[in-house]
Amino acid sequence: MTSASTVPQASAALIGESVRLPNAAGLHARPAAMLVAEAKKFQSIIRLLRDGEEVNAKSVVAIMGLGTQQGDAIQVKATGSDAEDAVRALSALLAQGCGEAHEATHEVAPTPPVALVAASTSFVSSNVLVGVCASPGLAVGRVVQFRQVTIDVNECGETPALERGKLDAALLAAADQIELLKLGLGDPLGVKILHAHLALLQDPDLLELADHGVSQNQSAGLAWREAFGQTASRLEALPGAHNALLRERGNDVRDVGRRVLALLAGVSTAQIELPAGAILIADELTPSDTAALDRSKLLGFCTTGGGATSHVAILARSFGIPAVCGIHEGALTLAQGTLVVLDGAQGRLSHSLEEGEITLALAEVAQQTAQREQDKLGSAHAAVTTDGQRIEVVANVRNAQEAQEGVALGAEGVGLLRSEFLFDDRLTAPDEDEQAAAYCAVAQALGPQRTLVVRTLDVGGDKPLPYLPLPREDNPFLGLRGVRVSLDQPEMFRAQLRAILRATGLARLHIMFPMIATLEELREARGILAEEAAATGHSDFLVGVMIEVPSAALLAEQLAREADFFSIGSNDLTQYTMAMDRGHPKLARQADALHPAVLKMIALTCEGARRHSKWVGVCGGMASDLLAVPVLLGLGVQELSVSVPAIPAIKALVRRLSLADCQALAQELLQLGTAGEVRARLAAFAP
Repeated sequence: MTSASTVPQASAALIGESVRLPNAAGLHARPAAMLVAEAKKFQSIIRLLRDGEEVNAKSVVAIMGLGTQQGDAIQVKATGSDAEDAVRALSALLAQGCGEAHEATHEVAPTPPVALVAASTSFVSSNVLVGVCASPGLAVGRVVQFRQVTIDVNECGETPALERGKLDAALLAAADQIELLKLGLGDPLGVKILHAHLALLQDPDLLELADHGVSQNQSAGLAWREAFGQTASRLEALPGAHNALLRERGNDVRDVGRRVLALLAGVSTAQIELPAGAILIADELTPSDTAALDRSKLLGFCTTGGGATSHVAILARSFGIPAVCGIHEGALTLAQGTLVVLDGAQGRLSHSLEEGEITLALAEVAQQTAQREQDKLGSAHAAVTTDGQRIEVVANVRNAQEAQEGVALGAEGVGLLRSEFLFDDRLTAPDEDEQAAAYCAVAQALGPQRTLVVRTLDVGGDKPLPYLPLPREDNPFLGLRGVRVSLDQPEMFRAQLRAILRATGLARLHIMFPMIATLEELREARGILAEEAAATGHSDFLVGVMIEVPSAALLAEQLAREADFFSIGSNDLTQYTMAMDRGHPKLARQADALHPAVLKMIALTCEGARRHSKWVGVCGGMASDLLAVPVLLGLGVQELSVSVPAIPAIKALVRRLSLADCQALAQELLQLGTAGEVRARLAAFAP
């Protein structure tokens, strides 16, 4: 790993080999915070090097200030007694993306709250303010204007020692506030964002700037305000379009900075008070503001600043709240209580509307809301087509809480438990007992009559783990991914299998291997599972294969001889079939799961399974797409594993479909040539 051939003296600087950053957005706040957390474990002075630039590896703001992007060559430089260990550990962490979990970016967005929003409307108004879509959805509500309070501070302080004490106390109090906010949030992504905020409170470069001001007889408030203001401005001034996300991290610095400043000045930063039915409008919202909003009263929000990559936008999408960022500044002049229509998908806010326009928008919201409520009422009933075909509708989940929510909405089980949620965003692997407790909790939430499909660890490619060093690969999507990682790390694989097997009997246990590409991989993985099952005395489970690559679809008949079921991961199957990265900014829209090529892969999979009386499910985003459900059923899919909020709507749709009609439709679609043609035909198909 290191460039030196021998261990250096403690005082010598050791420089590691260049590491190409895999992070799509470079080292922004969250991966920078994880890198800093690892760096602080070492006594050595540690720096990051890039093209002649050198920054403190124990400072989040310094790392973000590099303005890195994907593919940048980074080296770790360390000086001290544990320099070699530091270089090795941090270089490995950089190579793996600093624990950044990219899969969340590609998941289906949460369904917005049913009582608040609906799909994007088609009405047009001349009184429209335009911005950028931050989170889709439609809402009709009344304007609530919000402005940040100006916080005044004294310029001159007491003695430097007293001012430093005030700053230290404010920093500790701010950390307590953030920890409390994390506890009340409950959203995993929001918790990660606030974790990065905690790292900023301890940032050495930021604290050094403030300490310098205090030493010049500035008050703690003034010194801190200048320190975080300069830091945020530097991030916001980063050049280049690829640094848009990093520039927006200046808002995170200002958020943390204002929290501490308010404590120093004795100014209250109480939660924003909202009336019911509010459309919040602000020049900017901080992540803390957004996380603390009362979502039972908030219908949506607009900000004149920020963009789709801001933490505020990310939180809005996670909460299912329609939002527009970068809205025209005219939004700030709208009177309190003005009735408006917020269309998040179109990035627009309509005001001064005619009565007919409001009526149309409200009718569309009401129609969607009524449909969702009706779907919920029938969600406990089985999903059976009009001609008697039973389709199992189950949930994609990460933990026991989501499994409980799925059951409450009518899920007949869990079709995909993403086991990697236990492994990511941490610096050490979970042990067998920790894993078993999590798997058993999900199984207990379901009960012995419901199915639990546990996918074994699916990492590699775009899903790195900081503590699992994998070799650098020119094309990681074609390298060690999914089951290949497990087979390469047999002890970790065996520990996971033993943990999963401990859930036997608590639910109808199914164990599924991801990214199977060959029969040899299935046989090797199943052989290891058989050994662990024999050693632990467990036998009541089924073994399945995820169909995610063309070779697996082409070998479906052979795989079906030795697997008990298939589950199609439509997201990966699409990108591998189309040779298009589903996250590529220019190609993502073309990587369409409804392309005839992908449909033919699904047809091959279903045909191979049918020859050996094995069932086929779909657990990718396609299963939650109402437009895609008829063709999936027509091709032979018997199980749909969907996002939890989508369960009632999917079950209701299945009950309106005729399997015979779906089969005829599927054969018709397989003859088409483009995804556009498929979508047009599906749009015209009326169940």
